[in-house]
Amino acid sequence: MPELAPSTHVLFVDDDASLREITTMQLEDAGLRVTACSGGAAAIAAFAEGSADVVLTDLKMPQVDGMQVLRAIHRLDSDVPVIVLTAFGSVDTAVAAMQAGAYDYITKPVAGGALRLKIERAAAHRRVLLEVRSLRTQVKAADERPMLVVSTAMERLMDQVRRVASADLPILLTGESGTGKELVAREVHRASDRSDGPFVAVNCAAIPADLLEAELFGHTRGAFTGAAKAREGRFRAAEGGTLLLDEIGDLPLELQPKLLRVLQERQVQPVGADAPVPVDVRIIASTHQELDALRAEGRFREDLYYRLAVLPLQVPPLRSRRAAIVPLFRFFLSAQARSAGRSLDLSPGAAEELRRRPWPGNVRQLENVARRVALLAAGPAVEIDDLPPAEGSAPEDPVDVGEGTVLRVRFDTEPWRVDFPRGGVQLPELEARLVCEAIRRHGGNKSAAARFLGVPRHVLLYRLEKYGIQADDLLP
Repeated sequence: MPELAPSTHVLFVDDDASLREITTMQLEDAGLRVTACSGGAAAIAAFAEGSADVVLTDLKMPQVDGMQVLRAIHRLDSDVPVIVLTAFGSVDTAVAAMQAGAYDYITKPVAGGALRLKIERAAAHRRVLLEVRSLRTQVKAADERPMLVVSTAMERLMDQVRRVASADLPILLTGESGTGKELVAREVHRASDRSDGPFVAVNCAAIPADLLEAELFGHTRGAFTGAAKAREGRFRAAEGGTLLLDEIGDLPLELQPKLLRVLQERQVQPVGADAPVPVDVRIIASTHQELDALRAEGRFREDLYYRLAVLPLQVPPLRSRRAAIVPLFRFFLSAQARSAGRSLDLSPGAAEELRRRPWPGNVRQLENVARRVALLAAGPAVEIDDLPPAEGSAPEDPVDVGEGTVLRVRFDTEPWRVDFPRGGVQLPELEARLVCEAIRRHGGNKSAAARFLGVPRHVLLYRLEKYGIQADDLLP
């Protein structure tokens, strides 16, 4: 028989002095710590003072009986298992105790081995409950990671989130990888009327295409090879809450009409099922891809796009909210250093270097750097030398592109000079500058600017939204 945990504490109550003494000796010989009480009132008081892992109580006692003990213990701590002792043949009494919340019962006379086994199982049950509670707390804490709003662009986005959260309409989140689109989706969920319901996220790019339909909509037992049991699917798992369809741009074309039908009819048909099942979920889709381009290439349906993009929100890249770089890094650094058992500060030089870098991987890249630095930084403060090399940085020597370190791009017949910094330049940043210059040169006329850049007007509008560019702000 497996050994009981030596720290297991049993609270034992019985008004029969002889039985109480014998049973206490048996339990202590098994390695348990036992608190023995002669009556229900004393047992309740002892539990209130020091708790216990398992409670063992007789049912028939004067003044305060076992049922009263059971109810009092569960008012104090509903996770503590209570085993009741009952006279042989008193089945009705045992059933009543189980209905009242008893973990188990055992009949008198008590056999030492049987009692030890029941206590062992009850103690293991309590340990599992405590572990599950701890894990749920950790998951909830991870799910509720705060969004640090320390830039005008994010303040504007959070204001939009608050205004659209209660609308219960589909939302399309766009933005580069690593900008925090899932965190924004969680903020929408928390601010919505569905906040008490589940938040379920599924990455459409991470699940093989042949399994994605069953993953989203569920399947019946035996619907396909390997379907040993039925599965409800992510839509039904999010019932009453919010479903995030992350990387929606990677949804296979053959699944897109099925998703459209779900959005229109608010019901799903599990793979292998004969009839659809109604669902009540709020849909948020997100992507780092340009759905306009995918639609033009025939890889994303127009009707699905307009069904998802009822409320479009653009999450700005980190380079357009540079005021947030250092506060975010300090937040990540503090959390990682604390988990590593140390305290770290950030030197002014390192802070300036962080602000200068392009961060093509956005917030995700910033967090990864903070994790690395928290482990490897030698001193009490993070210095420039503690930071890893910047991604995409140019060599220390200037790069000769024909005229020193100057790139010439022609606007009409006038050369337009773009100075390359020593640390390199990010293509999206260059694209944003081109868009801004075109808007300025055409007095804010978007159609003329689009023709000048050789792109359709809707592509220019997408770029303005993507980079958070307000055309009116560019005019004198």
